Amino acid sequence: MNTLKTIIVGFIAGLAGAYALFTYQQEKQLREQKEQQYQATDYKPSEVYRPNIVESDHSNAPASIEEDFTFSAKKATPSVVYINSISKGSQAYSYWDLLFGGSGSQTQVSSGSGVIFTTDGYIVTNNHVIESAEKIQVLYNKKSYEAELIGTDPSTDLAVLKINETNLPAITIGSSKNVAVGEWVVAVGNPFSLSSTVTAGIVSAKGRRINVVDDRFPIESFIQTDAAINPGNSGGALVNKNGELIGINTAILSRTGSYTGYAFAVPIDIARKVVEDLIKHGVVQKAILGGRVIEYDYQNAQKFGLNSNVKEFKGVLLGKVDKSGAAAAAGLKEGDIITKINNVEINSESAFEEELSYRYPGDKINITYIRNEEANNTTITLLNKNGDTSLVKRRIYSDATVGASLEAVDYGVKVFKINNGIFKKLGMQENYTIVYINRQRVKDPQDVIEFFNKYKGRVYMVGINSLKQEVPYSFTLQ
Repeated sequence: MNTLKTIIVGFIAGLAGAYALFTYQQEKQLREQKEQQYQATDYKPSEVYRPNIVESDHSNAPASIEEDFTFSAKKATPSVVYINSISKGSQAYSYWDLLFGGSGSQTQVSSGSGVIFTTDGYIVTNNHVIESAEKIQVLYNKKSYEAELIGTDPSTDLAVLKINETNLPAITIGSSKNVAVGEWVVAVGNPFSLSSTVTAGIVSAKGRRINVVDDRFPIESFIQTDAAINPGNSGGALVNKNGELIGINTAILSRTGSYTGYAFAVPIDIARKVVEDLIKHGVVQKAILGGRVIEYDYQNAQKFGLNSNVKEFKGVLLGKVDKSGAAAAAGLKEGDIITKINNVEINSESAFEEELSYRYPGDKINITYIRNEEANNTTITLLNKNGDTSLVKRRIYSDATVGASLEAVDYGVKVFKINNGIFKKLGMQENYTIVYINRQRVKDPQDVIEFFNKYKGRVYMVGINSLKQEVPYSFTLQ
C-alpha cells in the first residue's frame, strides 16, 4: 500500500515539475524578447519579374489532329507537377504531450497538381490545394522541391508557388476566349496520386457559375468539360488539341467526390492576370464596380418592377448599388439593365465578372445600360477595395516578441513564418488567423503587435487555423 502511495505521489510530482519547468522557460523567453521592436515592410518580389511565358505558336502543330491527342499530351505533360500539401491537425495539446515529448498534433498530407507557368520556377495551382499547408512540396522530374508560396487569390481559387530551379518546361499559354463549345480538350493531372494522367473530352459549356468560391468578391466563369477529372487533378492543366493551356482544372460536381462528367476549369485569360499580379504585387489588383449584378430573367424583372413581357432577356440587372462606389458616381441605379462593357455583350453574371477580372483600379470602362426601356451610356472609373484608384500594396509586419510575420486579411490578422517567440511557445500553426483578443475584434497587425508588447495579464485569443477550424488559446502574459 505504501509503495502504491509512493508511486502516485512521485507521478504527480513529476507532472507538477514538468509544468513548472515549461512555465518558467516560457516566461523567461517572453522577458528576453519584450524590448524588441517590430518592422513593417511593403511586399517586394524576390527578383524582378520576368514572365518567360511561352506564347502560342501553331507552326509546329500537326495539320490535322482530329481525335488523336498524342501531340497535345506529349507537349503538355512535362509542364504539370505533383504537389504535396503538408499540415498539422488541430488535436488538443495536453500535459501528457508535455511530459512525454508529444506534439499534440497529427501531420496531414494532401496532394494536387500544378502547372509550370514560367521557365524560372513559377507554378500555378488551386488555392484550395495549398490553403491548409504549413509546408509545400513540389515533385518534378523525380526530384522534390520545397516551394515558396508567393500569393493566393481565393476569389478565383488560384495560388502561385516558386521553386528554385531554372530552364523548366513552361507550358504554352493559349487563349480561353477562343475556346468553342464542342471543342476537344485534354486534362493533365495527378488523380489518386497517379502522376501524369491524361484524359480527354469536349468543352461542354463556357461561363459557368456554380457557387463554389468562398470569397467576398468571387469570380466564377468556368469552362465546363466532360474530360475525366478526379481528386488530385485540382490545379492541373486543361489544354486544347495544340497542347496550349486554356484553363486550370478546379472543381467537379459530384455526390461521391469522383468523376461524373461535370468538371470545371478557371479560364487561362483570367488566371494569367491573377498570376502576374501575385508575382508583381503579392496581391491581386481587383477592379471594383461598387454594385452587385444579378441575372436578368422573368423573375428578377418582376421583382424590380420592370417589363417582363419581352421577347428576350439580354443583359444583367444591377441589383444593388453602393452609395459611395464607382457605379453610383457614374449615375447608375438599382434596376438598370447592363447590356455591354466596352462593346462586349454581357448576358450573364459570370460574363460580367469575367470582363471586370481583366481590369485594374483606375481603368475606365464604358457601360451600355437600359433604363425606362431606353438605351444609355456612361463611363465608370473602377476603384480598388479601399475606394480609390491606387494599386493595393501588400503590407507585411515582422515582430520579434511574437516571433512571426503578420498581415491583415478580410477576417482578421494572419500569422505566418513563425519562429522563436510567443506564438511558437503557444504551439500556433502556420497561417493561423487571429479574429478576437480578449473579446475584441482584431483587424490591424499593428494592434496585435502592440498588445503583445505591452499587455500583462490573462489573455483569451480566438482564431481560425489553416483548416478553417476555430482554435482558441488561453494563457497569461507577464
